[in-house]
Amino acid sequence: MNMRWTGKVLGGVVGLMAGGPVGAAIGALVGHQFDNALDERERLTGPAGASGGATPLEAAERFFLSTFRVMGHVAKSDGRVTEQEIAAARGVMAALRLDSAQVTAAINEFTRGKQPSFDLTEELQQLRYACQGRPDLVRVFMEIQVRFALAGNNMAGPVRKHLYRVASAIGISEFELRQIEAVLRIQRGNFRREYTTQTNTREQLVLAYKVLEVEASASNEEVVKAYRRALSRHHPDKLKANGLPESMIEHAKERTQQIIEAYELIKERRGIA
Repeated sequence: MNMRWTGKVLGGVVGLMAGGPVGAAIGALVGHQFDNALDERERLTGPAGASGGATPLEAAERFFLSTFRVMGHVAKSDGRVTEQEIAAARGVMAALRLDSAQVTAAINEFTRGKQPSFDLTEELQQLRYACQGRPDLVRVFMEIQVRFALAGNNMAGPVRKHLYRVASAIGISEFELRQIEAVLRIQRGNFRREYTTQTNTREQLVLAYKVLEVEASASNEEVVKAYRRALSRHHPDKLKANGLPESMIEHAKERTQQIIEAYELIKERRGIA
């Protein structure tokens, strides 16, 4: 495959247009990553933009901006941003392995989201358009928001209400949001330790089924399908091709590992070959 230069050029253009650390961060996020994403997308579906909606470049840019703007807005939902919420935001940035320029940009967007003039409805409309045809990307966005909210104040008070509003606006049901929350509450501890130190087999399996988002009464065939569906939803390469910024792939990798471990536990208990 011939090496692309489109992403590198566009990344530089975005940087020049945006200026400052925002431009630098977005350029860094979508340059080389955009080339890889576009190659993969064209291989699977044809030229980007051919079926409408945002290109991987546009999706990556919007994903980055909306992630931290919405995070700031949610943090301010109870009237003030606490030190713990600031630490939680920093923790997300560290987990996503943002470089110094990206961290500066993320902080600026977080601050923008805190402002009274910030229009959450408009922001989410733009995000939903950018992620049109990319439901897995929307799911990752929501997972990052919930991860932040859990670390910030355990989703207490107005925060939970605002997250429900965010989820509804981007097409995620309350049921799915609760599933995301349940999974991430498990993930906040060491997943493998959570299972190996439990003495109650039933409790172990309840957690594993929540990760796969399947009922304990499901057949073996349904469990396998749920496992494959969950892996597909969080596959890093697929998410990257759909516009997930490179810096946020680490989140998808963590979720993939968690899904594998949950399935291994269920498979062992059920005797699935």
